[in-house]
Amino acid sequence: MAGHSKWSKVKRIKGAIDVKRGKLFSKLSKEITVAARMGGGDPSGNPRLRAAVLAARAQSMPGDNIDRAIKRGTGELNGAQQYEEIVYEGYAPGGVALMVEVATDNKNRTAADLRLIFTKYQGNLASTGSVSYMFKRKGQISVPQNAVGEDQLIDLILEAGADELTADGEHFVVTTAPDHLYTVAEALKGAGIPTDSQKLTYLPDTMTPVHEESVATQVLRLCDALEENDDVQTVHANFDLPEELLAKLSI
Repeated sequence: MAGHSKWSKVKRIKGAIDVKRGKLFSKLSKEITVAARMGGGDPSGNPRLRAAVLAARAQSMPGDNIDRAIKRGTGELNGAQQYEEIVYEGYAPGGVALMVEVATDNKNRTAADLRLIFTKYQGNLASTGSVSYMFKRKGQISVPQNAVGEDQLIDLILEAGADELTADGEHFVVTTAPDHLYTVAEALKGAGIPTDSQKLTYLPDTMTPVHEESVATQVLRLCDALEENDDVQTVHANFDLPEELLAKLSI
């Protein structure tokens, strides 16, 4: 898929989400809290919060957890942690570029932790702007391929303002400008077309080929270690692995 990070495909082949359920809930909770702090606690009037709540419900996150996360964001819970969004940039082995989105209540701790992870796995934490120019901020919506015909979907999303439609074997992937993500998602909802996810993401403009198994293993280990960190929300990478190597590493 043109311009699409292989990291998401690696995670699906490996079994989708291999973090423990509690850690997954923590990441979902932080996203809900940040979304509520930035846009208010009403999902109907806060598209980012609505998307975060839907993602949490899709993972069977209890309603009480969702409510508490929203109240943390709106300040209704006394003494609640305040999370700051930060994007770190760095390089993995082989010159692979990484964008690491975090939500943290202590940026000094997070920066030190990430620097240690990058060093441990032969990567480098880079300065702001050294990697971000290789990525574009985009919206992405995943639609099950068995839910709608391609022609029907193309007509609908183009009218709603989407940029591109691709397929990855099981899903159609709708790409939008950041400010069109929720408009397109609402158009799909209005047409009765189910979606598996909707999110803002970073997509690489250019890919970095990785052909050596040893380098690919180092890259994946670094990405895994970053995603295991409690403050890390999402890791974006621009590596491109040959299909045969990808399959071999995913066994």
